[in-house]
Amino acid sequence: MKTFTYEKPATPEAAVKDIDTVGAKFIAGGTNLLDLMKLQVETPDKLVDISRLDLAKIEEREDGGLTIGALVPNSDLAADRRVVARYEVLSRALLAGASGQLRNKASTGGNLLQRTRCYYFYDTAAACNKREPGSGCSAIGGFNRILAVLGTSEHCIATHPSDMAVAMRALDATIVTLKADGDRRRISIHDFYRLPGDTPQIENALEAGELITHIELPAPVKGKQEYRKVRDRASYAFALVSVAAIVDVQDGVIASASLAFGGLGPMPWRNPAVEAALVGKAPSDAVFEAAATALLADAKGYGSNDFKIPLARRTLIATLRNVTGA
Repeated sequence: MKTFTYEKPATPEAAVKDIDTVGAKFIAGGTNLLDLMKLQVETPDKLVDISRLDLAKIEEREDGGLTIGALVPNSDLAADRRVVARYEVLSRALLAGASGQLRNKASTGGNLLQRTRCYYFYDTAAACNKREPGSGCSAIGGFNRILAVLGTSEHCIATHPSDMAVAMRALDATIVTLKADGDRRRISIHDFYRLPGDTPQIENALEAGELITHIELPAPVKGKQEYRKVRDRASYAFALVSVAAIVDVQDGVIASASLAFGGLGPMPWRNPAVEAALVGKAPSDAVFEAAATALLADAKGYGSNDFKIPLARRTLIATLRNVTGA
């Protein structure tokens, strides 16, 4: 066991001051970090426990949206009456993830920061540029069934595992942070995640010591909402393909559409071309096929995961049929 120091600050401001050393990590629910520590994938020198900070409230916003504390448990967020009534896609995405026990412990902020479940990332004997930059990527040419077909690079083909983050991206969420110097930032979820490129170890826009404190949801938009997840088991399995969809049909025409995808890329995936292929059109299989073609225009399989490309097409079309009534 690798030794580490442990701090339990009383305020967010104290927490960012406590995380003052290279190799320090925040811990809340620990549903991902503790597994990584046991496997020696993560070896922090210091843990800063934020689990008891006053960041576990869901509050109304003046614009009709919600402010969600970073420590709100996934189960509480999924069951909140306002979320169920106004952000059904988010509630469904949360309930599709993990197990009841894990949802009771996992935090909203931590969910956004989950690490990939790529087998080679977890195997310290394998080459992984995300875990050890410059070592290579054993997943390329290896068993990559669960890995990405969009947004990949020659250095990494890992997928982001979160269901919640897919719904958050469809909802245009904003992530509020506290920096180590005490300044606060608001980061659109569209700018939060990073493509792997040649630096797959850099997964998001957070600076060293920066703490997620809240997530803001804008006022809900019109439209039918759905979260559809295709996976190997009915529960406790990560998405092979998932779709978060909010589509509004007015007078027989798609007036607005917001779609995000899981299981396909290194981040919760959203492509404006998919929505552009839908808006202003009457719902039909031909229109849905055009949207799927836009989504998958740059898709690339790596052998074991080639099936994801036709699966994503079928899943998107089925979702669009349901939310439009076509």
